[in-house]
Amino acid sequence: MALTTAHFYTPSGRLIQRDYSHSSFYDYYSHKDADARNPLDVKMTDGGRTVYGGGGITPDEVYKTTPMDHLEVALYRNGLFNFSRRYFVSHGAGLPKGWMPDGAVLGQLHDYLLDNGYNFTEAEFTQDHDWIKRYLAREMYVYAFNKDESDRMFAITDPELQKALDALPKAEALVQTAKRIVVERMTSQQQAAAAAAARR
Repeated sequence: MALTTAHFYTPSGRLIQRDYSHSSFYDYYSHKDADARNPLDVKMTDGGRTVYGGGGITPDEVYKTTPMDHLEVALYRNGLFNFSRRYFVSHGAGLPKGWMPDGAVLGQLHDYLLDNGYNFTEAEFTQDHDWIKRYLAREMYVYAFNKDESDRMFAITDPELQKALDALPKAEALVQTAKRIVVERMTSQQQAAAAAAARR
């Protein structure tokens, strides 16, 4: 755990801590003012980007998860667990490495849900297809392999992680731009110093 006991400033001089003197504990930690910008505390990064102080750090890339719908909630609570146990009774306890539910397995899950009184429409099942596939795999990996393998598969297939990986070239471009600007600034300062020394 990293515990800061004083204000923290970035190299540009920006205070990244949000003011908590006039808000409740809940409001501070739920960060309802995520888009707040203090126009009186404007800073520039080495790369020339405008940033604002006093409002915390707002990410460049935002990934918002959608709340679970009623089918996903039902499956999360016990539907996937119950189906997985039944599946392995008739198919054996093994799965090949890298396994993901295919159309046949999803069809069996679909029929199981109908047979066991789960209330959903075909449109909902289709809409939740990617969620169902990923969460079903997580449940089945625990049984077929172990919790660590399940967690590993779940992380690899995480759409938020995928968005972060997709953003890496953009992040690298920002780093390279900042490095270039710093080098140009240092070169300019060295040339100015050399010129001043030559005039003496």
